[in-house]
Amino acid sequence: MATERSEDYLEAIDSIIGLKGYARVKDVSEILGVGPSSVTEMFQKLSEDGYINYEKYGGATLTSKGKKIAKNTRKKHQMLQDFLLILGVDDKIADMDACRVEHVLNPETLDRLTKFVEFVQIKEKEPRWLEHFNYYYETGRYVECTRDTSDECPVHGKKGNKSK
Repeated sequence: MATERSEDYLEAIDSIIGLKGYARVKDVSEILGVGPSSVTEMFQKLSEDGYINYEKYGGATLTSKGKKIAKNTRKKHQMLQDFLLILGVDDKIADMDACRVEHVLNPETLDRLTKFVEFVQIKEKEPRWLEHFNYYYETGRYVECTRDTSDECPVHGKKGNKSK
């Protein structure tokens, strides 16, 4: 089973392979912000575990086992980042937090979050309840708003919606 650190390496290797066709120690070192000797050590471990094909002083490619883990890690990362962006988290923070959380979520939680993100993204426009959440986040005030009372709503009403 791949560790959190292994997943990060495999995801980085996969990104580099997408650009260059192979990944070198130097490339992974730059992306992950670790020393070349650490990358070399991890390349050897990933190779022994059957995740990459690696020749010393050469490039690395992913095995089918490594590709599967890299793909799943990237998929989790993207979904978590999308979730955080839906909540209004800054892009950079969402990316960093997704990188941390992608390794520790229970599969049931991950499945639930994935369905939530898919559900929210089905609509072209932001759902009303999400607009209310953003208002609550900004002001700390909860508003009761229905389609019948939206004229008085500070989010959707004539006072709250400047486009009306």
